[in-house]
Amino acid sequence: MSASISVNPTPGQVLSVRGACPHDCPDTCGLVTTVENGVATRVQGNPDHPHTDGVLCAKVSKYTERTYHPERILTPLKRSGAKGSGQFTPVTWDEALSDIAQRLQAIAARAPEAILPYSYAGTMGLVQGESMDRRFFHHLGASLLDRTICASAGGEALVQTLGGKVGMKVEFFAESQLILIWGSNSIGSNLHFWRYAQQAKRNGAKLVCIDPRKSETADKCHEHIALRPGTDAALALALMHELIAHDWLDHDYIAQHTLGWESLRERALQWPPERAAEVCGIPVEQIRQLARDYGTTQPAAIRLNYGMQRVRGGGNAVRAVACLPALTGAWRHRAGGLLLSSSGQFPVDRAALHRPDLLAGRTPRTINMSTIGDDLLREASPTFGPKVEAVVVYNSNPVAVAPDSGKVVQGFAREDLFTVVLEHFKTDTADYADYILPATTQLEHWDVHLAYGHTDVMLNRPAIAPVGQARSNAQIFRDLAARMGFADPCFTDSDEALCRQAFGNAVDYALLERQGFATLSVPDAPFAEGHFPTPSGRCEFFSARLAAQGMDGLPDHVPNHELQGTDARYPLAMISPPARNFLNSSFVNVKSLRTIEGRPLLEMHPDDAAARGIADGSTVRVFNDRGSYECHAEVSTRARPGVVNGLGIWWRKLGLNGTNVNEVTSQALTDLGRAPTFYDCLVEVQTCHAAAGAATAAEITA
Repeated sequence: MSASISVNPTPGQVLSVRGACPHDCPDTCGLVTTVENGVATRVQGNPDHPHTDGVLCAKVSKYTERTYHPERILTPLKRSGAKGSGQFTPVTWDEALSDIAQRLQAIAARAPEAILPYSYAGTMGLVQGESMDRRFFHHLGASLLDRTICASAGGEALVQTLGGKVGMKVEFFAESQLILIWGSNSIGSNLHFWRYAQQAKRNGAKLVCIDPRKSETADKCHEHIALRPGTDAALALALMHELIAHDWLDHDYIAQHTLGWESLRERALQWPPERAAEVCGIPVEQIRQLARDYGTTQPAAIRLNYGMQRVRGGGNAVRAVACLPALTGAWRHRAGGLLLSSSGQFPVDRAALHRPDLLAGRTPRTINMSTIGDDLLREASPTFGPKVEAVVVYNSNPVAVAPDSGKVVQGFAREDLFTVVLEHFKTDTADYADYILPATTQLEHWDVHLAYGHTDVMLNRPAIAPVGQARSNAQIFRDLAARMGFADPCFTDSDEALCRQAFGNAVDYALLERQGFATLSVPDAPFAEGHFPTPSGRCEFFSARLAAQGMDGLPDHVPNHELQGTDARYPLAMISPPARNFLNSSFVNVKSLRTIEGRPLLEMHPDDAAARGIADGSTVRVFNDRGSYECHAEVSTRARPGVVNGLGIWWRKLGLNGTNVNEVTSQALTDLGRAPTFYDCLVEVQTCHAAAGAATAAEITA
């Protein structure tokens, strides 16, 4: 395989260029892009990367369709119509950069914290996601962004229990005898873990899926436990109860490698299976059997994903589940333990990338990206600080993906808000921009990646020259820094130089260049002898750090903000798991994938549909006090009774009435990690015919 990285090939030249998938997925696949005469013709999985093994998901295998999309933005655009109209006029880079620099400088001279960066995981790359941008905003003294929208509740829970985002090595799931797939539709969101799980299944392992939705993954497991949303901690505590009651415990491991056992034991004994069964809405025998399986099978492994932590008690739920492997000594085995994220095992030199020293002693306020709807509408105050006057959005589409989107739209529609968006397409957010700057795709720039589902560092080489006038994120912030007279030499670092800085000497960069990946030196069974990266070096059932903050040091079941049965107007709980062919709001505009996905769907159990006169395929209105959106009902046993599944996230402009599922989600936050509670949401559903009738009756009454 050619390792050439030339983006100016000679005529007739065919190249194979190694790269890495940039998208928010645990797999972080190795890519091989075929380039003919300077044009990328095919993107495949790298067969030389063991975790990828030549296989890509349906989304990324169509990456050339994304790169050469006819609607891709290829020149800077300046708003020429009303905010939200999507009307823009092409301008030169010189004009755009000069105006943006001038506007930001004027704001920064008065109140630098009135400038807000807004970004997340549109690319997971360390260079295009968190390098030159951080330096730029640190130098300005802009508001900091609390990047919470996906993983911070679960991440904080792991830190408080295991000491960091650490866990077992994904490849050893293939040797497990029992795998609990907890809050993960792995077939759609973790394809290569699923390959290892399938291997274990062929070797006799039992697979159990724990998820309110009967997902495609649940279909392929031996058992599906369809608990109510937000009740995972209750289930985990009941499992602990049974482990204690039947003495399915590794007493030596508990004594040597855990902290707070007696307190946890007391807490768990308050949760007999009968109590948990009532809270979770599942049969008591199902809990007993799961505990028996987990307590008597070695090696047993748990694959968590982030769906379970998108509720009020999400942090506590992850803490409770993360305690289980230490109780049974599952960590002694390389095929035992737990994995939510491996990202804490990567030796990233973030100080080198971010350069926090550029703050020069300033401590700007921090704004939570999950409450952007409220925060863009706040006036200046002593507690909040200055009103947000400018937002620079990159690697994100908040108008589509942030909760309570009615308020998000109001905020971005402010005429006095200066908004710059770095993008590939005219997303819902880009429609509200004053300037849209054309960004490169993964095939057109350098980057280096960690993973959160394996332990390989990945290098991405540019396969083709930037299409049109597109520039990398890092280049755009370099250009802005130059326009604004930032003199520090760090603002001249090239994208490739940033790749080298990301890990310093901790990773063999020459190896990255040769093969496209470098495997971290991590023990096969990292916690077989304890040595957790906690303050105590033990698995901390009791967290003194949480207790010092006035919080419960032990995990507990924390009921949802919007607890089912507490509001007769909204009797249905709603979760909004991702549609299989999209990734958050990415790929929604790729026609072939949207055709496969079909249309915005709400899965409803037949009993709930029948009670509302809703037929399969009906257009329905989903609503609560925050707002409403329209979609098509799919009457299906994939939804458990009392729960509806609003598959997301469609762009608002592609929704039936210009909205999407986040019209009804809330800005309430989780117990740990200040994260959003997308799956903690009560709604009612009615046919659009019924909704129209109700509106007419209201008009007559009025």
